[in-house]
Amino acid sequence: MNVSPTHVAASLQGNSVRRRTRVSRFFTVLLMVSGPVLFAQSSEVSITNPKETPVVGRFLRPFHLEKRQVAPAKLTNTPRLESLVRGGNLYLSVQDVIALVLENNLDIAVQRYAPFLAKEVLRRAEGGGILRGVDTPIVAGPTSVSTAGISSNATVGGGALNAGGSVITAIGPGPPTLDPGFFIQVGAGHTTQPQTNTVLVGTEALTNVYRNFATGYSQSFITGTNINFTFYNSRSFINSSSVLFNPTLSGFLDFQINQPLLQGFSRAVNDRQIRVAKNNLKLTDVAVKLQVATTVSAALNLYWDLVSFNDAVRIKERAVAVVQDLYEGNKKQVAIGAMAGIEVTRAAAAVSVSKEDLLIAQTNVAQQEIVLKNMLNRNGIENTWLDDVHIIPLDHIEVPQTEEIRPVQDLLQEALSSRLEVKRDKINLESQQILLKGTRNGLLPSLSAFAEFTNNGLGGPANPSYIARCGGDTNPADNCAPPNPYFLGGNTSVFAQVLGRAYPNYSAGFSLSLPFRNRQAQADYVTDQLQVRQAELGLQRVVNQIRVEVKSNVIGLQQARSRYETAVASRVLAEQTLDAEQRRFQAGAPGGSVALVIGAQQGLATAQDAEVQAMANYTHNKIAFDMALGRALEVNHISMTEAMSGHVARESVIPANVPPARTPGGKQ
Repeated sequence: MNVSPTHVAASLQGNSVRRRTRVSRFFTVLLMVSGPVLFAQSSEVSITNPKETPVVGRFLRPFHLEKRQVAPAKLTNTPRLESLVRGGNLYLSVQDVIALVLENNLDIAVQRYAPFLAKEVLRRAEGGGILRGVDTPIVAGPTSVSTAGISSNATVGGGALNAGGSVITAIGPGPPTLDPGFFIQVGAGHTTQPQTNTVLVGTEALTNVYRNFATGYSQSFITGTNINFTFYNSRSFINSSSVLFNPTLSGFLDFQINQPLLQGFSRAVNDRQIRVAKNNLKLTDVAVKLQVATTVSAALNLYWDLVSFNDAVRIKERAVAVVQDLYEGNKKQVAIGAMAGIEVTRAAAAVSVSKEDLLIAQTNVAQQEIVLKNMLNRNGIENTWLDDVHIIPLDHIEVPQTEEIRPVQDLLQEALSSRLEVKRDKINLESQQILLKGTRNGLLPSLSAFAEFTNNGLGGPANPSYIARCGGDTNPADNCAPPNPYFLGGNTSVFAQVLGRAYPNYSAGFSLSLPFRNRQAQADYVTDQLQVRQAELGLQRVVNQIRVEVKSNVIGLQQARSRYETAVASRVLAEQTLDAEQRRFQAGAPGGSVALVIGAQQGLATAQDAEVQAMANYTHNKIAFDMALGRALEVNHISMTEAMSGHVARESVIPANVPPARTPGGKQ
């Protein structure tokens, strides 16, 4: 049979029509899949209004960085601070100190970022990424400028100031990439190759003008299963009479699946990083609470020490006034000859000593105010107006008449159930046990099953050069057989062959990898077991330390009360002694002297100082006692919702008959 170019073209048309309907549907689906990526490269696409382009908007949202921007850090104070400044004084109550700490303290502000960091790490793990370290350590608050005479027995273990550390590891099989992937590749080119054999190709320089298109989709699952779809289509046009089709169109649709059977085969192994990330999120909540409790306790210690320093100033001022009056009286007595001149010298020396003590007390107050003000505001350098403001404490230390302390065993149970350190270490231990499963799975050989299915297609119009060269001769021996009409056609024919599985390829098999000795995996597994045992012992150590802290703080609180009661009794006796010496000296009774009066006055000042220090000592022990029992947040009525938001709803305590509040500009 003679085959002409006209007959070949007619055959091509006839074969193509039968496939167009089915192939057009496939091509439409392909455009729907590839459309978002192609359109995403166009500047006309907008993702600001997802209602207009819902498909494209959802596809581009993960790449829209502006929606994931973090707001700038807040470096300004809340209005509460300036509202408490009246007439150059900052009037502070205990509740306002707590409120200002929650709103303005930088240590707490830094720690607020920890849960958000942990959420992003969890987001990363849910996408198949390994964990990142984002620990924000607990910062201990500042201490008072002077604690002379304050011998607190309060003990709170170092664990209270330790963030505990989120467990981070990448040992064992890596997690599967759980975010699906999609790609498109488009290419075109031109090649020219000189030929040494013109008989085969029919030309001295073989040129090829080609273009290709590839798209694919890949997805991994928590079971370790991985699938991959790839579609490929190419067009090649060459200047040779030896090929049947010109241009030549080809394509294939490939599907691959891979499943680990030993190493990496387990949901518990593949999602361990996600579960640890969730535990680390819980740890950040614990860390925030620890930071709030630690910072508030430090601020209260500063506040009560400032109260005691102010009381010490008042005591020193009274002592100066007394010895100054005594000095003036002695000068008059010496002037009239009723007293020896040495008594004036003694009184003057007493005045000098008292003034020195007063200066030290005033210095302690000034320095303590600086430390406390810095703790209550975010931008101390910029708030120059705050430098000249003096703090007026509105609360006074009150030691209750009786201290009701429950049995130690009850307190121990309360502490073990409330202390955040126990919860923290239990979460860390759980995370290490979760990760141990992955390390143990890493001991197994790597065995996986795979399968691949590929459908191929080929097509194109008959090569006119080939038909002309054959001259109608259809003798197969002359390599002039006519093209198979089944292949004649464009991409429609190729797609029909691919979808109809006209030329399928199949393959399946197993892959096994056995490392000799496997020392690295064995060492990792034993190392993780040792760390788990360390964590178990560490948890027990924390429990034991809590027991010690509770018992020590119970004793410390009882001793602080006893010390206060003793100091009160000593102060009363000192007052009575001074009064007696003054009466005897003024009456001119035998044995009365200026030296005795000065000594009694100094004894009273010392007793009053001891009482103030005993009261401060009691506050330190009470704060530490609450921390040891894990009740610092509860006792101080702290809402973690307010602590996380940085805004406290309660109103400030403003004393009556004070000047107006500061205006936002810093004026009154």
